Amino acid sequence: MAQFSRIEVAQAMKETGMIPLFFNSDIELSKKVLKACYDGGARLMEFTARGDFAHEVFGELTKYAVAELPGMIMGVGSVTDAAAASLYMALGANFVVTPVLREDIAIACNRKKVLWSPGCGTLTEITKAEELGCEIVKLFPGDIYGPQFVKGIKGPQPWTSIMPTGGVSPTEENLKGWFDAGVTCVGMGSKLISKDIIANKDYAKLEEDVRAALAIVKKVRK
Repeated sequence: MAQFSRIEVAQAMKETGMIPLFFNSDIELSKKVLKACYDGGARLMEFTARGDFAHEVFGELTKYAVAELPGMIMGVGSVTDAAAASLYMALGANFVVTPVLREDIAIACNRKKVLWSPGCGTLTEITKAEELGCEIVKLFPGDIYGPQFVKGIKGPQPWTSIMPTGGVSPTEENLKGWFDAGVTCVGMGSKLISKDIIANKDYAKLEEDVRAALAIVKKVRK
C-alpha cells in the first residue's frame, strides 16, 4: 500500500523537478544506487521494471526505503497493464509510470488513489489522460518531441503538467530548454545513472551528479 497520496507525490514531483530512473536486477547494488540518489537530494525514484523478477527487487528496495530513507517516494515505471500496476502497488509503489496510455491502468491506480503518469505523444492522448484523472503526463520519448512540443501543448492547455523522459540530460543547456518550455519535472535515466557509474560502483560520483543536477533544475526553473 502506498505511503504517500497522489497529491503528495505530485507535489514532490513539482518541488524537486527531477526523478531518477533506474533498473538493475542486483538488489544490493540497487540499494546503493537508491541511497546515493537519496543522499544527493532526490526524493523520488522510478524503478523501471523491465527485467525478470523485477517485482522482487522492487519489493526489497521499497522495504529498504521505508526503513532507512525517510521521505523517499518509490515508484515504478515501464508498467504495461493493470495486473502489473496492481502487483507493484501491493509492493508499496507510490506512483505508476507507463509507456502508453491505458484506461485499465488508470482505473486500477485511481481506485487506490495512487498517482499514475502515462506516456503520451499527442494532445488528444494528453487530454484523454487528464479526463481519466492524470495529474502529470509523461512525454515519451522526450527526445523525439523536444521542448518545442511542450510549448505547443502549454499554449492551449496551460493547466497541463508534463514530465519528459528520454532526451533529458543533466546539463544546464538541456534542462533550461525543458523548463523554459514549461515542464513540471523531468525523468532522467542513463544520462544521470550511467553505465560507467554502475560498472565502477562509483556511488560517490552518483551522489555528486544527482546533487549537481538538482541544483541546475533549481537554477533554471521559472
